Amino acid sequence: MSTYAPRPLRADARRNREKIIAAAASVFAEEGLDAHLERIAKEAGVGTATLYRNFPTRDALIEAVYRNEVAQLCDAVPGLLTAHPPDDALRAWTRLFLDYVTAKLGMADALRAIVATGGNPYGQSRDMIQAAITTLMDACAAAGTIRTDISPADLGAALAGIALTSAEPDQRDRAERLLDLTLDGLRSRP
Repeated sequence: MSTYAPRPLRADARRNREKIIAAAASVFAEEGLDAHLERIAKEAGVGTATLYRNFPTRDALIEAVYRNEVAQLCDAVPGLLTAHPPDDALRAWTRLFLDYVTAKLGMADALRAIVATGGNPYGQSRDMIQAAITTLMDACAAAGTIRTDISPADLGAALAGIALTSAEPDQRDRAERLLDLTLDGLRSRP
Protein backbone atom coordinates (compact mmCIF):
# COMPACT_ATOMS: atom_id res chain seq x y z
CA MET A 1 0.00 0.00 0.00
CA SER A 2 1.44 3.33 -1.06
CA THR A 3 1.48 6.23 1.35
CA TYR A 4 2.47 8.71 -1.34
CA ALA A 5 0.52 11.94 -1.19
CA PRO A 6 1.22 14.78 -3.59
CA ARG A 7 2.94 17.73 -2.00
CA PRO A 8 0.80 20.81 -1.55
CA LEU A 9 1.45 23.52 -4.11
CA ARG A 10 3.75 26.35 -3.18
CA ALA A 11 1.91 29.65 -2.74
CA ASP A 12 3.19 31.05 -6.05
CA ALA A 13 2.29 27.86 -7.91
CA ARG A 14 -1.21 27.90 -6.35
CA ARG A 15 -1.65 31.56 -7.40
CA ASN A 16 -0.56 30.72 -10.95
CA ARG A 17 -3.02 27.84 -11.09
CA GLU A 18 -5.83 30.10 -9.83
CA LYS A 19 -4.91 32.81 -12.37
CA ILE A 20 -4.95 30.25 -15.19
CA ILE A 21 -8.39 28.95 -14.17
CA ALA A 22 -9.80 32.49 -13.93
CA ALA A 23 -8.33 33.47 -17.28
CA ALA A 24 -9.57 30.27 -18.90
CA ALA A 25 -13.12 30.87 -17.63
CA SER A 26 -13.06 34.37 -19.08
CA VAL A 27 -11.49 33.41 -22.42
CA PHE A 28 -13.71 30.33 -22.84
CA ALA A 29 -16.79 32.48 -22.16
CA GLU A 30 -15.63 35.03 -24.71
CA GLU A 31 -14.23 32.80 -27.47
CA GLY A 32 -15.56 29.32 -26.80
CA LEU A 33 -13.77 26.18 -25.73
CA ASP A 34 -11.57 26.14 -28.84
CA ALA A 35 -9.78 29.29 -27.71
CA HIS A 36 -6.02 29.13 -27.99
CA LEU A 37 -4.39 28.00 -24.78
CA GLU A 38 -1.56 30.45 -25.45
CA ARG A 39 -4.13 33.28 -25.16
CA ILE A 40 -5.23 31.90 -21.81
CA ALA A 41 -1.63 31.76 -20.59
CA LYS A 42 -1.08 35.35 -21.71
CA GLU A 43 -4.31 36.52 -20.00
CA ALA A 44 -3.18 34.74 -16.82
CA GLY A 45 0.24 36.37 -16.99
CA VAL A 46 2.08 33.04 -17.12
CA GLY A 47 4.08 31.20 -19.73
CA THR A 48 2.59 28.38 -21.77
CA ALA A 49 4.92 25.93 -19.99
CA THR A 50 3.31 26.92 -16.67
CA LEU A 51 -0.15 26.41 -18.15
CA TYR A 52 0.76 22.96 -19.49
CA ARG A 53 2.53 21.98 -16.26
CA ASN A 54 -0.74 22.64 -14.41
CA PHE A 55 -3.10 21.41 -17.14
CA PRO A 56 -1.45 18.99 -19.55
CA THR A 57 -4.55 18.84 -21.77
CA ARG A 58 -7.36 21.16 -22.81
CA ASP A 59 -9.78 18.70 -21.18
CA ALA A 60 -7.94 19.00 -17.86
CA LEU A 61 -8.28 22.78 -18.03
CA ILE A 62 -11.97 22.63 -18.97
CA GLU A 63 -12.62 20.23 -16.09
CA ALA A 64 -10.77 22.52 -13.65
CA VAL A 65 -12.77 25.54 -14.82
CA TYR A 66 -16.01 23.61 -14.39
CA ARG A 67 -15.10 22.42 -10.89
CA ASN A 68 -14.05 25.93 -9.90
CA GLU A 69 -17.36 27.38 -11.08
CA VAL A 70 -19.29 24.78 -9.04
CA ALA A 71 -17.19 25.60 -5.98
CA GLN A 72 -17.82 29.34 -6.38
CA LEU A 73 -21.57 28.73 -6.72
CA CYS A 74 -21.69 26.60 -3.59
CA ASP A 75 -19.29 28.81 -1.62
CA ALA A 76 -21.70 31.73 -2.12
CA VAL A 77 -24.24 30.21 0.30
CA PRO A 78 -22.74 31.34 3.64
CA GLY A 79 -22.33 34.92 2.41
CA LEU A 80 -25.88 35.03 1.09
CA LEU A 81 -27.24 33.73 4.38
CA THR A 82 -25.21 36.31 6.29
CA ALA A 83 -26.33 39.20 4.08
CA HIS A 84 -30.00 38.28 3.57
CA PRO A 85 -32.94 36.65 5.29
CA PRO A 86 -33.01 32.93 4.40
CA ASP A 87 -35.81 33.14 1.80
CA ASP A 88 -34.06 36.05 0.04
CA ALA A 89 -30.77 34.14 0.19
CA LEU A 90 -32.45 31.13 -1.44
CA ARG A 91 -33.96 33.35 -4.13
CA ALA A 92 -30.59 35.03 -4.79
CA TRP A 93 -28.80 31.67 -4.95
CA THR A 94 -31.28 30.27 -7.48
CA ARG A 95 -30.43 33.24 -9.72
CA LEU A 96 -26.72 32.45 -9.29
CA PHE A 97 -27.50 28.83 -10.17
CA LEU A 98 -29.25 29.96 -13.35
CA ASP A 99 -26.28 32.22 -14.22
CA TYR A 100 -23.96 29.28 -13.63
CA VAL A 101 -25.99 26.94 -15.86
CA THR A 102 -26.36 29.54 -18.60
CA ALA A 103 -22.60 30.13 -18.60
CA LYS A 104 -21.92 26.37 -18.76
CA LEU A 105 -24.12 25.66 -21.80
CA GLY A 106 -21.13 25.96 -24.09
CA MET A 107 -19.20 23.47 -21.97
CA ALA A 108 -21.78 20.68 -22.15
CA ASP A 109 -20.33 18.95 -25.21
CA ALA A 110 -16.78 19.19 -23.90
CA LEU A 111 -17.81 17.81 -20.51
CA ARG A 112 -19.64 14.92 -22.21
CA ALA A 113 -16.49 14.21 -24.23
CA ILE A 114 -14.42 14.12 -21.04
CA VAL A 115 -16.89 11.64 -19.53
CA ALA A 116 -16.72 9.52 -22.70
CA THR A 117 -12.94 9.21 -22.29
CA GLY A 118 -13.26 8.02 -18.68
CA GLY A 119 -12.98 11.35 -16.88
CA ASN A 120 -15.45 12.52 -14.29
CA PRO A 121 -15.76 16.30 -14.37
CA TYR A 122 -18.93 16.09 -12.33
CA GLY A 123 -17.23 14.16 -9.52
CA GLN A 124 -18.54 15.77 -6.39
CA SER A 125 -20.41 18.63 -8.07
CA ARG A 126 -23.87 17.12 -7.66
CA ASP A 127 -23.24 16.49 -3.97
CA MET A 128 -21.86 20.02 -3.51
CA ILE A 129 -24.88 21.60 -5.19
CA GLN A 130 -27.26 19.39 -3.21
CA ALA A 131 -25.49 20.40 0.02
CA ALA A 132 -25.85 24.09 -0.90
CA ILE A 133 -29.57 23.65 -1.55
CA THR A 134 -29.95 21.72 1.71
CA THR A 135 -28.22 24.46 3.71
CA LEU A 136 -30.44 27.14 2.19
CA MET A 137 -33.64 25.13 2.65
CA ASP A 138 -32.73 24.24 6.23
CA ALA A 139 -32.24 27.93 7.01
CA CYS A 140 -35.58 28.77 5.39
CA ALA A 141 -37.34 25.96 7.27
CA ALA A 142 -35.84 27.16 10.56
CA ALA A 143 -37.16 30.65 9.79
CA GLY A 144 -40.57 29.18 8.98
CA THR A 145 -40.64 30.62 5.47
CA ILE A 146 -40.86 27.41 3.43
CA ARG A 147 -42.78 24.18 3.53
CA THR A 148 -40.99 21.24 5.07
CA ASP A 149 -42.64 18.59 2.91
CA ILE A 150 -40.43 19.44 -0.09
CA SER A 151 -36.96 17.91 -0.07
CA PRO A 152 -33.76 19.56 -1.30
CA ALA A 153 -33.64 16.85 -3.98
CA ASP A 154 -37.08 17.98 -5.18
CA LEU A 155 -35.93 21.59 -5.43
CA GLY A 156 -32.73 20.47 -7.14
CA ALA A 157 -34.77 18.58 -9.73
CA ALA A 158 -36.99 21.62 -10.29
CA LEU A 159 -33.95 23.86 -10.76
CA ALA A 160 -32.40 21.37 -13.16
CA GLY A 161 -35.65 21.26 -15.14
CA ILE A 162 -35.79 25.05 -15.36
CA ALA A 163 -32.16 25.10 -16.44
CA LEU A 164 -32.70 22.46 -19.11
CA THR A 165 -35.74 24.16 -20.59
CA SER A 166 -35.02 27.84 -20.13
CA ALA A 167 -31.34 28.52 -19.59
CA GLU A 168 -30.56 29.98 -22.99
CA PRO A 169 -29.66 33.67 -22.59
CA ASP A 170 -32.66 34.77 -24.67
CA GLN A 171 -34.96 32.78 -22.35
CA ARG A 172 -33.88 34.50 -19.14
CA ASP A 173 -37.27 36.17 -18.55
CA ARG A 174 -39.00 32.79 -18.78
CA ALA A 175 -36.45 31.22 -16.46
CA GLU A 176 -36.98 34.01 -13.92
CA ARG A 177 -40.75 33.46 -14.02
CA LEU A 178 -40.29 29.72 -13.55
CA LEU A 179 -37.92 30.30 -10.62
CA ASP A 180 -40.45 32.64 -9.03
CA LEU A 181 -43.22 30.08 -9.55
CA THR A 182 -41.10 27.34 -8.01
CA LEU A 183 -40.04 29.44 -5.01
CA ASP A 184 -43.59 30.69 -4.47
CA GLY A 185 -44.67 27.04 -4.33
CA LEU A 186 -42.16 26.47 -1.53
CA ARG A 187 -43.61 29.15 0.74
CA SER A 188 -45.04 27.88 3.99
CA ARG A 189 -48.79 27.84 4.10
CA PRO A 190 -50.73 29.28 7.05
